[in-house]
Amino acid sequence: MPMDTASADERHKQAVRQTIQENAKLCVAFMVMNMLAATIASYGLFANSPAVIIGAMIIAMLLGPITGVSLALVDSDMKALFRGVGTLLVGAAGVIATAYTIGSIHIDVPITAEILGRTHPNFADLMIALAGGAAGAYASVSPRLSVAFVGVAIATALVPPLCAASILLARGQHQLAFGAFLLTFTNIVAIQFASSVVLFVTGFRKVSEAKGLSFLQFLKFNFVSIAILAVLAVVLTDSMREVLSKKIYEANVRSVLEQECAASDGCYLADIRFGQGGKQENVIAAVIRGPQPPTPERVAAIEKKLPAHPKGLTVELRARYVPTTTISRDGVLFEDSQEDDGKP
Repeated sequence: MPMDTASADERHKQAVRQTIQENAKLCVAFMVMNMLAATIASYGLFANSPAVIIGAMIIAMLLGPITGVSLALVDSDMKALFRGVGTLLVGAAGVIATAYTIGSIHIDVPITAEILGRTHPNFADLMIALAGGAAGAYASVSPRLSVAFVGVAIATALVPPLCAASILLARGQHQLAFGAFLLTFTNIVAIQFASSVVLFVTGFRKVSEAKGLSFLQFLKFNFVSIAILAVLAVVLTDSMREVLSKKIYEANVRSVLEQECAASDGCYLADIRFGQGGKQENVIAAVIRGPQPPTPERVAAIEKKLPAHPKGLTVELRARYVPTTTISRDGVLFEDSQEDDGKP
């Protein structure tokens, strides 16, 4: 490698290193921007608007201290490590306080799907965070890529779940809040570790020293992150398996009910809900529209065709019948055949 090229590469690394260290420092702008991002994200969660939530992350700055922690671990710089962790904790506290206040003010606003969607982390969330952290770190060290858009994408994995957890905490929904906090923690650890790996591989390891940090030393300094990720991988894999088995079960139940309804003229499945009647009972409430109501014998026969519950619960089918008359331009096709008995 020519001397001028090597010198330019070293200058670039020094510039990137300085930028990362500056972004990991606590300042007024850092707190203001994160609290504003939390405000926008919280109202985006209430409005159930993914566009608003993503747009709010343009001003979020939590990625800075995480990358600072990653660089500190690669450099084995304990002072920089404590500074980055401190900045991250203070920034997260500002987001939590802001979202908690907003959640307390709007205590009557219903919990939306965007909030609930961040309360059940699984293995897929872990892999997404790892890939996002690697992308953010690589964009940070590459002179041809812009870290801005990658930083926005990563911020969506940090501020929204943290806001969701705070809003749920303000409402006393501790179990759901714990799930959102777990998602945030998972994302932080995964992003930090992926960033450390990228920084190590791309040569950001004591550039002022000739030998730099060895691979074994890198593993030593990142042991805590690796251990946490291993535990999270086991826990979240089990969670993902449970979610997938539940979705497969519900899809199979829906398929059976739709096929049974299709066998009757003018009948169709309008809605289906899954609930728990008791500790060992899964209740399937199906809304059926058609010209004739199903008999108890028919309901029992369909119930026997339903797939077994993944947790071994007893399955009970409850059909709610809504009389329906189907009319075309040629007249009535299917009509409720029940006679009016004069009862209300």
